[in-house]
Amino acid sequence: MAPRREARPNLNAGRSSRRSNKGWLENYVEWRQLVSFLTDPKKLSLTVKLFIILEIVLNAVVIQTVPYTEIDWKAYMQEVEGFLNGTLDYSKLRGDTGPLVYPAGFVYIFSSLYYITSHGTNVRIAQYVFAALYVITLMLVFRIYARTKKVPPYVLILMCCTSYRIHSIFVLRLFNDPVAMVLLYASINSFLDNRWYLGSVLYSLAVSIKMNILLFAPALLVIYLCVLRMFKTLIHLSICALIQLILGLPFLLENSIAYIKGAFNLGRVFEFRWTVNWRFLPEEVFVHPYLHVSLLLLHVLTLLYCAPIWISYMKSYVKLKHIGKELKPQLRKKEKVDMSTVSQLFVYPLFVANFIGIMFSRSLHYQFYIWYYHTLPYIAWCTDYKTIFKLTILGVIELCWNTYPSTVFSSAALHLCHIILLYGILKNRSNNAKEK
Repeated sequence: MAPRREARPNLNAGRSSRRSNKGWLENYVEWRQLVSFLTDPKKLSLTVKLFIILEIVLNAVVIQTVPYTEIDWKAYMQEVEGFLNGTLDYSKLRGDTGPLVYPAGFVYIFSSLYYITSHGTNVRIAQYVFAALYVITLMLVFRIYARTKKVPPYVLILMCCTSYRIHSIFVLRLFNDPVAMVLLYASINSFLDNRWYLGSVLYSLAVSIKMNILLFAPALLVIYLCVLRMFKTLIHLSICALIQLILGLPFLLENSIAYIKGAFNLGRVFEFRWTVNWRFLPEEVFVHPYLHVSLLLLHVLTLLYCAPIWISYMKSYVKLKHIGKELKPQLRKKEKVDMSTVSQLFVYPLFVANFIGIMFSRSLHYQFYIWYYHTLPYIAWCTDYKTIFKLTILGVIELCWNTYPSTVFSSAALHLCHIILLYGILKNRSNNAKEK
């Protein structure tokens, strides 16, 4: 009988198993890295370039395939045509939609577009100009979000790719609001880079396009006072005022009352048919002065309630910036200090002040969505809500702004979402105060 052979361990099977485990581990690590590009706020700067390219393509496709809708472009051209023909009296500058109601910066910018577009007749060129403006806006917004490292990249990707209304405001409607907002985001970037004089100039230029930029002013004043102190604050406020004076000087010399009343008319009454946020009110209530005064009072009280935490944030911002400046010479060449929290302290008051102003606005028209659209993800991520709830709120807001014409339900839902976000912000404020 032949002797039994001893069973030998299968070495090849062991090696194969280890190779399989190693391959699975490598795939798992690669997958985690891929997912991190969508979920890790620190990876935003790496994913931005791809989506900027996609947005360029998307805007070109929209321009070529979706019909342009005339709303205000023709009126803009008629208004600046009067200026180019020598009329400097603001009361005489008019278009099909009524008198000119924007500051002087608007007149100069759209006069340039008047010539670029062959007296306003070549709308396609204007669309591509606004498409470029859209891409620049995204780059500036992404730069702010990359600095703060607060919002996951996938949220911003959804923000870019899912809003029909925003693309429409830029390339299908050609409103002046995007021009003001791109200057505003450029000014915030300048402030974050410690280029204060440039930031003040850009901010004032943004105001010269449209007055909604003043909604950021309360927070900016707090920032000036906390960071620059009183004397430099007066200098920067003087710079902002001087720019307004220089831009408006030709019109002020001709008819100062007409210019101030037309360009900075705070008592303007909006048409009920265009309102997005107050459709659930009767028209007689909508136009009543008591409503306007009540909203202004609520606006001011909410700003005053938030001001102490803004001051606290800005004091921390100054201290952390000083610490970072002191640490920089002590670091090696490849070592860096993560200053994302510092940027968050700066951006938070500006975005919240604007949001509060929009929440208590006397009326919101469809193009006004651009006033806070790119800041909404940041506002949502300043609350303690669950991620799915934050995304739901942003989705409902998007749905409200895409409901045309607005309805009782869409207006009420928009206010409800605003209230929920404001509550989340104020709740965080209270929690931070308790911790302190």
